[in-house]
Amino acid sequence: MSTPSMNTVPRMAQLAAEGRSPEVLFWVGCAGSFDARAQKVTKAFVKILNSINIDYAILGKEESCTGDPARRAGNEFVYQMMAMQNIEVLNGYEINTIVTTCPHCFNTIKNEYPKLGGNYEVMHHTTFLQQLLDSGKLAIEGGAFKGKKITYHDSCYIGRANGIYEAPRNVLKELDAELVEMKRCKSKGFCCGAGGAQMFKEEEDGSKRVNTDRVEEALDTNANIVAANCPFCITMMQDGIKEKEQQDKVMVYDLAELIAEGNNL
Repeated sequence: MSTPSMNTVPRMAQLAAEGRSPEVLFWVGCAGSFDARAQKVTKAFVKILNSINIDYAILGKEESCTGDPARRAGNEFVYQMMAMQNIEVLNGYEINTIVTTCPHCFNTIKNEYPKLGGNYEVMHHTTFLQQLLDSGKLAIEGGAFKGKKITYHDSCYIGRANGIYEAPRNVLKELDAELVEMKRCKSKGFCCGAGGAQMFKEEEDGSKRVNTDRVEEALDTNANIVAANCPFCITMMQDGIKEKEQQDKVMVYDLAELIAEGNNL
């Protein structure tokens, strides 16, 4: 499945196919291209890149699904077909760094593609944003979230799978808001309920949905905003908040959206 990523960005990013060797390849991902909610994250991240003149490119229609959902659902054959197709494309370009807003894409390309011949420097956008802040290339205008409480949900593939806990929190601390932690966080964090391809099906035993359990923990913090860094986590948390009829009081945002809003991008 090809990814029409060019339709999701406010300004035309240069395609890798144009023969350039960009500083960053932005891997948009299926959710960031096709899902209406995740497209907002794509646009927010691109606005940040454009605002500080980062030299980046996307693959456009040459980008396909990483194969992560197929592998998690147990179809190794489909996963390897998708992975090999992407690796062939990526190896045809001089790619320095791949940055993605999806933890699933991040984990698959970083940790699983090397076994099939795809070796790249891969970063999740939370780490990339923290580096931009630390280097002074990016600054966040304070005040937009003053008086707000933000709780952060650790996505499984960024947190427990790859040990990235402080980068997103360091970014959130720049927003001039109060960061409040959920009962289960960091290395003891709890899944949103989308993992293992569960996003696309119901609980088999009719038990309480995982996202309901997780949202209850978020609501217990009395936060106004739930910050996340994964398109699937955002969907699951939003659905749980709607189930609790709290959607008018508690909003779910990706870190890129919070930065873009804070800087009036």
